[in-house]
Amino acid sequence: MEKKYLEMTKMLNFDVESIQSLIKNRKWIELDEYNKIAAIYDFVRNEILFGYNSSDLLSAEEVLKDGYGQCNTKATLLMALLRSVGIPCRLHGSEVSKHFQRGATSWLISVLAPERIVHTWVEVLYLGNWIALEGVITDESYVSAIKDKHKNVRGAFAKYAVAVSNLERLNLNWHGEDTFVQNYAVVVDYGVYDNPDSFFEQHRQTWSKLKNFAYVHYGRKVMNRNVDKIRKII
Repeated sequence: MEKKYLEMTKMLNFDVESIQSLIKNRKWIELDEYNKIAAIYDFVRNEILFGYNSSDLLSAEEVLKDGYGQCNTKATLLMALLRSVGIPCRLHGSEVSKHFQRGATSWLISVLAPERIVHTWVEVLYLGNWIALEGVITDESYVSAIKDKHKNVRGAFAKYAVAVSNLERLNLNWHGEDTFVQNYAVVVDYGVYDNPDSFFEQHRQTWSKLKNFAYVHYGRKVMNRNVDKIRKII
């Protein structure tokens, strides 16, 4: 196994006290490989709630401190935690269409947003295979609320930051297989990268400084309120 899949980076800063204390308190290092992945995946998925951070470039320490995250920031935290307990992982980069976020965004934010959004997920090496863990993005309380709101949906669904082939059968728990929750919105595939640092050196969200300011100080706050409202349906 190449060491690069276990390396620490500026964004994957798992040597910091907050992350080391978390690992120690949860006793993840004592688990076998399958259950290490299961426990860390469940933590990032369900205890770091789905929400929109101020930047895609936050370090793992900063995402943990925020206590919430979206695709790119949750991927950073997930990778850092997995590598910290000796689980090899890498990043898969892409772009998604903005339209599947309808419901999580307001009309104005949707209009101002770029047509394509930078999107990443983690792939973990398990039993000799690379397994996608994109399902870590949305916590179970959020997914359950969407399913409850759309009980009559059969088949494909693309709304509320969920884009899947079958909403009714959507199961995002770790079972040693791929989990996806937004993959049906992918429009550009950039392939795999060793870490988020190298990916974001090449691919960053492109929009004006004014739009970025509006997103950080207004847009994401509206989106986070919308996400919380959806989650509280149940």
